[in-house]
Amino acid sequence: MMNPGLPLLPWIVCVAFTFCAYFPGHVAGIRKDISLSAPIMCRSTVQGRHLISDDNGYICSALSINPWSQCCPRTGSRYSCQGCKLDLQCCNSYEYCVSCCLDPSRTKEADVLKLKVAKPVTSGTYRNIFDFCMGRCRHSSASVVHENAYASDFHHCFLVQQNSSGSVESDSGPRLPGINISIGRRGESCSSVCRAKGQSCVPSRLSALNKCEM
Repeated sequence: MMNPGLPLLPWIVCVAFTFCAYFPGHVAGIRKDISLSAPIMCRSTVQGRHLISDDNGYICSALSINPWSQCCPRTGSRYSCQGCKLDLQCCNSYEYCVSCCLDPSRTKEADVLKLKVAKPVTSGTYRNIFDFCMGRCRHSSASVVHENAYASDFHHCFLVQQNSSGSVESDSGPRLPGINISIGRRGESCSSVCRAKGQSCVPSRLSALNKCEM
């Protein structure tokens, strides 16, 4: 007796072959036009609660900074000197001082990398211009009077000066910010001269005058 399923075998084989012809084997390929760029990461100031400046010179609000890259939006202000006295290179805001200081037209990286972080001879030098700007824009002893008050609202400074030998030296701001210089008679004390003009003597600033650094 003939098996009724045998005549169907050629059709099954044919259909299977035709089905496979429409679906070719695995095809592999490599795209060579894809390049993965390195992610942009920034260093930023962390001193203020409201403003932040990154190491590219952009300044933004603390809420608008990218939490992953720590970069300010590129649509914000760059190298902004808002609230700064450019003749003194001093600002009334730390973040704007850093942003203004990072401007290559105001601060030369080749100059600041030669400067020491502190006065002792064992102190190292700044690693980059961002470290310099962050360090110099913080107020120092030269920006306060009576050890508990600022001499001026513009106490964030990044001034770089040249000394008599031609080498650069940094200064945290004007020598006597907010101080009026009065000349007294020989033998007259600082307190009596200032009291006569309704002012008070600041002994901590006499050393700068005596060294003729003005």
